[in-house]
Amino acid sequence: MTGIASYLVFFLIQALVFAIVCLGLNLQWGYTGLFNIGVAGFYLVGAYAFALLCGPAHAGIVAGWGLPFIVGLIGAMAAAGVVAFIVGIPTLRLREDYLAIVTIGIGITLQLIALNTSWLTGGSRGITDIPRPLPGLVDSVSGRNGLMLGLVAVIVIVLYAALEAMVRSPWGRVLKAIREDESAAESLGKNAFSYRLQSFVIGSAVMGLGGALNASFIGYISPEDFMPILTFQIWSMLIVGGSGNNKGAVLGAVLMWAVWTLSGSAAQVLLPAAIQVKGGAAQIILIGLVLMAVLVLRPRGLIGEEATVSAGARVEADGKP
Repeated sequence: MTGIASYLVFFLIQALVFAIVCLGLNLQWGYTGLFNIGVAGFYLVGAYAFALLCGPAHAGIVAGWGLPFIVGLIGAMAAAGVVAFIVGIPTLRLREDYLAIVTIGIGITLQLIALNTSWLTGGSRGITDIPRPLPGLVDSVSGRNGLMLGLVAVIVIVLYAALEAMVRSPWGRVLKAIREDESAAESLGKNAFSYRLQSFVIGSAVMGLGGALNASFIGYISPEDFMPILTFQIWSMLIVGGSGNNKGAVLGAVLMWAVWTLSGSAAQVLLPAAIQVKGGAAQIILIGLVLMAVLVLRPRGLIGEEATVSAGARVEADGKP
């Protein structure tokens, strides 16, 4: 029972970290219609920023300042937001497919930078000894994991409440209006580029927060942790849960991480030893099948977006005193 409880805690921490990243993607795609396929890149920026700010000094790496935990979280969000701002300025004025192309490129580029700048990121060796929050408070592994679970759960609750307030405010209703009919929104005096950029930067900063928490939880990061498959996982979580609904983003993260972990365990049990090395491919196939089934049976996800008024009426109402 102790082993099951320990694994459940581990599972919930990882699932809630993914829920944070899904909430960031949901702000971009679900509420604004921004097709970001570089999720892994912003996740990477947050993880490495946290490791460099809060981790100890390592031989051959210029950073490692041992700053407080909260400073690392803020720095991770700021770093991911700055990267999103730089990417968004030249692309968000163009058609949506340009953003998709650029974010694919930025995600791969950041992963390659992490792999080849050993003086900053440790290269293929990665960075170790990334600290947990309040390292001297508890000594046992179960206690540290319980503390981490409580912290991540609180962050998810606070972030969920903040994003709910944002998307239900006039600012959030303008995002939906731009997503549905940009011309109508602009005809009522709304600067679509400015709102899209704000959504893109905030959503990417949230992804950076998820990367920082994951780095702190695992204690080690390397470039191989941020391959494009991570972006596929996050997108599948959001689509299954339901984009345009923050509850769906959280639910999809938990459910799809359960599918991912259980399929990995099943592959070890059911597949012959000679082909167990291909268990990762079986996991991806299973995720794809689940995704297709949801798209056929529930195209809007398990928890679809709430019904809203038309885009023009929404923006017109927000434009009144």
